[in-house]
Amino acid sequence: MFKCFISILISMQKIKITIGDRVYPLSVTEGQEEFLRNSAKQIDQMMKHYEQNYAVQDKQDVLAMCALQLALQLRQDETKSSESSAKIEKKLRAIDTLLSEIT
Repeated sequence: MFKCFISILISMQKIKITIGDRVYPLSVTEGQEEFLRNSAKQIDQMMKHYEQNYAVQDKQDVLAMCALQLALQLRQDETKSSESSAKIEKKLRAIDTLLSEIT
């Protein structure tokens, strides 16, 4: 277990992510950097949208709106995924029933 922990620490790299004109130093595992940079870029774009289209000047308010929007998208995606899984399960049960009738 300790050996695994050491290998994770060794594979960590230090990066800096900028969100809302603030720099955040992070330690990330290999493969996370691109995802984090793209996510930070998405948040910055959302912040600019809210700043340009709404009377929001405070960065904390803008970030709160971004967080709310991202949470909403996550919940909607989870709901769609759950609904898709339920439909697939229903179809699989129907196929299973048909197959059991054949044998």
